[in-house]
Amino acid sequence: MTNQRLLSHRVRRTSAVFATLALTLTAAACSSSSTASKNKTAGGITTISIDCAPPTSEPVPYKLWNDDIATFEQQHPDIKVNSIRTNPCETPALFTAALAGGTEPNVFYTYFTDKPQVLSDNQAADITSYVTPTSVPLLNDLNPQVLNTQKSNGKLYGLPYTNYTMGLIINRKLFTEAGLNPNDPPTTWAQVATDSEAITKLGHGIEGYGDYSAGNNGGWHFSAELDALGGSMENAAGTKANFNNALGKEVLQNLHDLRYTDNVMGSTQLLAWGKLQAEMAANKLGMYIAAPDDITYAVQSLGANYANYGMGPIPSVSGTAAGTLSGGNDYMFNVKDTPAQIKAGIELVNFLFLTEGQGQFNYTRLKTNNQAVGLPEPELFTGSEEATDNSARAANATMPVSDFTSYVNANVPGDGEPVNDAQAVYKVLDTAMASVLTDPNANINQLLTTATNQVNQVLANSQ
Repeated sequence: MTNQRLLSHRVRRTSAVFATLALTLTAAACSSSSTASKNKTAGGITTISIDCAPPTSEPVPYKLWNDDIATFEQQHPDIKVNSIRTNPCETPALFTAALAGGTEPNVFYTYFTDKPQVLSDNQAADITSYVTPTSVPLLNDLNPQVLNTQKSNGKLYGLPYTNYTMGLIINRKLFTEAGLNPNDPPTTWAQVATDSEAITKLGHGIEGYGDYSAGNNGGWHFSAELDALGGSMENAAGTKANFNNALGKEVLQNLHDLRYTDNVMGSTQLLAWGKLQAEMAANKLGMYIAAPDDITYAVQSLGANYANYGMGPIPSVSGTAAGTLSGGNDYMFNVKDTPAQIKAGIELVNFLFLTEGQGQFNYTRLKTNNQAVGLPEPELFTGSEEATDNSARAANATMPVSDFTSYVNANVPGDGEPVNDAQAVYKVLDTAMASVLTDPNANINQLLTTATNQVNQVLANSQ
């Protein structure tokens, strides 16, 4: 659909950055979102509101969204759509305030990890009976794992529109300058260290590898790196921490070694979302873990060049990752919605996000408007629909799709995010990540013990 739509699932990791903004905008957000209670069916017209519409500061996505809404309303003269401009699509304080006040729009944007909070606040409508192969024609072609993120106790509460898995983004330009093969990204942490050393030797402030340790991003990456080793952040029930073990120690020890033994990460740490992308765009960073759309952000927002970037699978010890963190975004439906509004909202989401050849899958239009086409994301479909989507994407690519071959061919399974309170869990692990990246004498065993106790308390409070 647009760069912002694809990137917005990562924006939440910047919660610290937007804390001040959240305090000043809460009243305005609640006011704009309060339209849910005002949108009614009258005179044969059903009015619905939807958020995460591109702002005017993004002129091309803004226009494409407006064009789509106009087309939708022409095809559905009995539906009126009110678009709520939000950038970023969600910030934690504003989202929590809207849930607490019951002021979300009729169709509201969330991250996969928001579901427990939304359901706990009883703010999402059960849409199970409304979603069928008639209302969503490609329903049976949706990836079951992705669709399951929208379910709870057998009931469906939302529709996914983008998903991602984590891999290793590399700077092909720096790989080439360092005498490395950019078509053969490292797949083991030992190879990451070796290649990072070669890149760091280029000098001029260039660092071989980077990672996060602030703004919930550190814990997010800890989870991804743990998944690759075959571990998990929580037990299957989501009631206890599950990382105070050899695998959790291996994650932290590896980062500590990259920082202090291999000396490939530089002295500036405590990084949150945005910093690594900026370093990559400036050709000052060789590689880091991310989802594919970070490359689009670097290009469209930071002026980088698609040809300079590629991806491999998330590294592991063996070279074959056991899994990788996966996540995404969706739209849920306000619990106050009338049946007519739920039906209209489902039609809109299906039109914008779940139909081949239109909305976010109108690759010809995206290419004509100089938008990103070719990233291996989202991967919503399976079977023949997946093949159809991949073919159309490749035919209209605005970037060298072969640069993602290693990432795509590895086909590392997505493990989802922590079962419960993912953001709170990530925040706890920020401290452990920060410690091993800033303290050469960090006590990893103690860090994991402390983090486990804190996460267990978070999970206990959520029960």
